Amino acid sequence: MTSTLQPARVAEAEERRPGRWLALSALVLAVLLVAVDATVLGLATPYISEDLNPSGTQLLWIGDVYSFVIAGLLVSMGSLGDRIGRKRILLVGATAFGAISVLNAYASTPGMLIAARALLGVAGATLMPATLALIRNLFHDPRERSLAVGIWGAAASAGTAVGPIVGGFLLEHFWWGSVFLINLPVMVVLVLVGGRTLPESRNPAPGPWDLTSVVLSLVGMIALVYAVKEAATHGLTGVTAATALLGATALYGFVRRQLTMPKPLLDMRLFRNRGFSGAVLADLLTVLGMSGLVFFLSQYLQLVQGRHPFEAGLAELPAAVGAVAAGLAAGRAARRYSVRAVVSGGLAAVGVALAALTTLSRSTGYPILGAALLVVGIGAGFSFTVTADVILSSVPKDQAGAASAVSETAYELGAALGIALLGSIVMGVYRGFTAPPGTPVTAHESLGAAVEASTAMPSPTAASMLTAARDSFTHGLHLASGAGAAVLLATAAAAWFLLRNQRLESAP
Repeated sequence: MTSTLQPARVAEAEERRPGRWLALSALVLAVLLVAVDATVLGLATPYISEDLNPSGTQLLWIGDVYSFVIAGLLVSMGSLGDRIGRKRILLVGATAFGAISVLNAYASTPGMLIAARALLGVAGATLMPATLALIRNLFHDPRERSLAVGIWGAAASAGTAVGPIVGGFLLEHFWWGSVFLINLPVMVVLVLVGGRTLPESRNPAPGPWDLTSVVLSLVGMIALVYAVKEAATHGLTGVTAATALLGATALYGFVRRQLTMPKPLLDMRLFRNRGFSGAVLADLLTVLGMSGLVFFLSQYLQLVQGRHPFEAGLAELPAAVGAVAAGLAAGRAARRYSVRAVVSGGLAAVGVALAALTTLSRSTGYPILGAALLVVGIGAGFSFTVTADVILSSVPKDQAGAASAVSETAYELGAALGIALLGSIVMGVYRGFTAPPGTPVTAHESLGAAVEASTAMPSPTAASMLTAARDSFTHGLHLASGAGAAVLLATAAAAWFLLRNQRLESAP
């Protein structure tokens, strides 16, 4: 009898690990670290444009180089965490993230800021896979894990709210670099709390960390995303085609190598699971469709509608509030109804809200914008939380880091492609605005540059130029929102079929 009951007691103790919720608070801080950094950049973009005077292309690179690098390294870093310990790589990455944030804050040229953002991507690649993998190993009860994933997602959404508000306050009182320094206190608390509360976990038989696979993954992802960005901005050229071929070849070599290795960096058999593949694809396309709005909304609020930074940060709050509320309820909703109903319904809601934003103008009242952002937040909160739970539930604990990295790679790749493609739509339309005589060429590089150029122009000419520039920027935002809406609605339909019969685990 004792031998029969002992495994049950061990399993129950494992499922109800003491201190697991306090440990979760450290993981929440890591998510906040990344989310705050991502959101304050958009808010600071007009000030960066004014101070560093980047070209339109450099401005896009400042926005997406972080995503490029992090997308190229996530799988490698997730797998490294499985091998050397997820707690260890999380704490080392958090420390590096804080230190490199200082480099971002004091960048004095566009090139220096782009390089600092790239280094931040290296550090950021260690954080998100480790947080989700540790949740998989901390919470063995499926319902508790769903709640933990919901809290994790809610923290990311809360970060998107805290970032603009705190960043807006800092921008009104200090220089733009101060928005990066808010990472430092979060990093310090994370390292102190995480060092004491997080348990170490790793794959007990991981095999070697294959550097050839790391290089193939990094080269393939960066080259492919760069090619897409360049093709969207400048059209298809010989160099762009060669870069795309290089990226595709490297990724093909990566996949082939993983299939032949006894202990691969990423087990490609995971993609045979329809739920896993469907959830990853839904995340990628969802973020792609939303990225144009996320990156350019702060510029619209400040440079088109004339809001102060702090006011612009508050204006974006409904999206975060909706995402937090939906994230906490998502697991229960998916069990009561179905995974595909919650995910598809959430994505369709985001698509409809993005379609509504195609009516924005310089004089659009806040109730319309606020309501649309609230719907975006609710839909995204339901979808992202459930897909993250599906991905974690589809893999063994030993592979949690690599699987989490796939999920985050989809997210970052979607962000990079979204900024590249939808951002190029906005900038392409903007650059074509009809300017009055005497308008500097730099005014066509970005809306921030146009606002800066207007200060040195005669008042009537400046007013005419700004009106044309703002109208053109808003029209570009219309097209990007419409394209995003089409992507979201198509993704909602695909998720309905791909996630058929998919269910979240239930407690025994």
